[in-house]
Amino acid sequence: MAPISFEQLCLFHEMDREIFSCLVIHWAYNPSQSLLIMALWLWLENIGYVSIISKLVGLHPTIINDVAQEAVSCLMCLEQEECPIPDDGGLLRTTTVVERKISLQVFKQNRFTIIDGIKNVLNKTCSIIFNDILLQVLGKNCASRLLLPHPYRPIIVPGFPHPVFGEFNIPPTNFKVLDLTSFEIWTNTRLFDDVLDIDKTVFLTFSRGFPVTKGEVVYFFTNNFGVDSIKTIRMGNAKSSHQVMYAIMVLNYVETLDRILNGGRIAKYWVNGKQLWARKYERRE
Repeated sequence: MAPISFEQLCLFHEMDREIFSCLVIHWAYNPSQSLLIMALWLWLENIGYVSIISKLVGLHPTIINDVAQEAVSCLMCLEQEECPIPDDGGLLRTTTVVERKISLQVFKQNRFTIIDGIKNVLNKTCSIIFNDILLQVLGKNCASRLLLPHPYRPIIVPGFPHPVFGEFNIPPTNFKVLDLTSFEIWTNTRLFDDVLDIDKTVFLTFSRGFPVTKGEVVYFFTNNFGVDSIKTIRMGNAKSSHQVMYAIMVLNYVETLDRILNGGRIAKYWVNGKQLWARKYERRE
């Protein structure tokens, strides 16, 4: 594939850039929130809500703002462990624009899958296609830093690192290692290939007096969530003579984590008549 210029890339993403400019300039959303809104919409397009951004182009700015406010509600739902869902689903304007039913329930049920998808879009697409617009908004001090010779310091957007969506850095416009021939820049496919193990790890706990074996755990999850659902599993204090009280299970797919938790913070299962609790593993510093 022949080298691609930044100008060609901007042309390909012209509508995305137009809507991003509307958010960050016309409506004065802060840059970090604007980026998250765009990453969310690009993710929605990837899973089948086709052309949501192109449908926004040409609409009155007030309507764009209404849909953006609903996107903020989606992001808040992802950031909260408990997300109340209104009877109407909470996304009436978005439903009208995309001409397809969508509810906050989608975000509650697929929380960790969507979070990792947004992280991917942020750092593989948004950081590049909105590069110059962000520099205009952030001001001359940030722009001047991009002219520094290698080694450089990436420009930090206020609001990042985000407590849920993590790091976001703007690459320098003249960064020679930037691969504009990458297929991932031009499309938003394969959003979950590089999910870190920590983001798809389950912490399992068992009831005292009702020992559960590794074999029982493996059989239960592979039987209910797919034969390839588990990547690794480590039973806690396995070398001890005492009952194993917990296990740490790394999954192959972040989508399986959402299926296990089913929209909740903790899920309870029965394994051969014994209780098992599952929640997302959080590493302790």
